[in-house]
Amino acid sequence: MKRHDWPKFLPDLPEAYAPWLHDRGSLTARIRQRCAHFAVQPVHNGLARIAFDESSVLGIPPHRSTWSREVFLHADGKPVVFAHSACARIHLRGVWQAMSGLGDRSLGSLLFSHPLLSRQPLHYLALRGHHPLYRRAAGVLENPPPTLWARRSLFCLHGAPLLVTEVFLPGILELR
Repeated sequence: MKRHDWPKFLPDLPEAYAPWLHDRGSLTARIRQRCAHFAVQPVHNGLARIAFDESSVLGIPPHRSTWSREVFLHADGKPVVFAHSACARIHLRGVWQAMSGLGDRSLGSLLFSHPLLSRQPLHYLALRGHHPLYRRAAGVLENPPPTLWARRSLFCLHGAPLLVTEVFLPGILELR
């Protein structure tokens, strides 16, 4: 498997994570249903260099600047998901313009309310310490596990792609 490949299934995925990673509905809505207090903690909202594995999906040359948003989703005060979104800068002035002003609102509230939005299949990856997303997600964990499970999907609106990656933190398993 190439370094940038995110497969459509993970044979080693722990059973407890499977319902979270395989659900194609709004992750925000699912978390809200299982906690008393939901919050979005913005970490980054602006230009960033695109990762190699993202460039091929978005059709952008590697290491170009793109618009990027990173947040932690909290359930009852505990971080449960690290979310990373990326799109071409040109689309931020177009169909994805609302993205730059989300602040502490969830992206899911925007994505799943738009009737013309399409979503491509989910892809998965077991992230380990060398992966940049692992390092950013694990930074809030007192004792990070050796593996964090992630999924990503491409959303398209009027032909403009937006790549959304969600890294599931161990606290997600406490939500029933």
